[in-house]
Amino acid sequence: MALDMLREIQAFVSVAHKRSFVAAARSLGRSPSSVTRAVQALEDNAGAKLLNRSASTVTLTEAGERLLPHAERLLDVQRDAADELAALSGTAQGWIRFAAPELLSQQVLPQVLAEFSQRHPQVTLDVQFSDVALDPLQGKFDFVIRGAFAQSSELIGYPLWRYRRYLYASPDYLARAGMPEHPEALERHAVILHTAPRILKAWHFYRDGQITSLRPHPRLRLSSGGAVLQSALAGAGIARLADWAGDPYVRAGRLVKVCPGFRLTSSTGQDPQMHALYPAGELPARVRELLQTLRLAPP
Repeated sequence: MALDMLREIQAFVSVAHKRSFVAAARSLGRSPSSVTRAVQALEDNAGAKLLNRSASTVTLTEAGERLLPHAERLLDVQRDAADELAALSGTAQGWIRFAAPELLSQQVLPQVLAEFSQRHPQVTLDVQFSDVALDPLQGKFDFVIRGAFAQSSELIGYPLWRYRRYLYASPDYLARAGMPEHPEALERHAVILHTAPRILKAWHFYRDGQITSLRPHPRLRLSSGGAVLQSALAGAGIARLADWAGDPYVRAGRLVKVCPGFRLTSSTGQDPQMHALYPAGELPARVRELLQTLRLAPP
């Protein structure tokens, strides 16, 4: 397959998935104008319009709907061929596409991806940050990173690292509102609640083998983990955070652990873990190496 044709198909598939020329260009590392030209060239070669464009959205035409699964299979074949060539040459190359919680875009992943890219300059990384629990099959990801507790499914779980959850607040907030020493005192405080990927009905506090369960009544509900952290830093209230996210700010004097004798667990007292989920099948070597790098990343 000619290289130009492959780039046209890549552009079309990316725009079809992301419903945006700008987002597709960003994921491909190309300019929006080059992606637009590539799709137009593919439409000219096909003799049919593949995408409906408007000021607010991009949708597939009937011809685009019919072409998309064939284009996806062509890219899969090209990717498999690249994997085989990489195995023969001993050099990692090709694409790694995965999804991760939004907070990892601020912590852990920037350093990991920078170092991985330096070691493997022929690997292209396409990362979608979202606090929604995305499906790697539906989203065509190599894997998705999730926190908390793995749920049973047909997906394979790859444990990355265990962590603990605590409550955190800024020194300014605690100076105004006081330090709660027990979870029951949270009723008198501003609580920041993370609402994605789901809203928990109860928080479970563990101390000395005993679990205290309370339903949080939030002052602030946010769908972004990064927004929860930034709101806590800004003094908006008390937030539940992973220790890998909150403890660096404790060491810097910008956050303080609240109810320090308690940690938040499952209803059975288990601590959560970060894990990667991927469909059954053999992972390319470049993906396995990235997962191993991620497993060693947090402190």
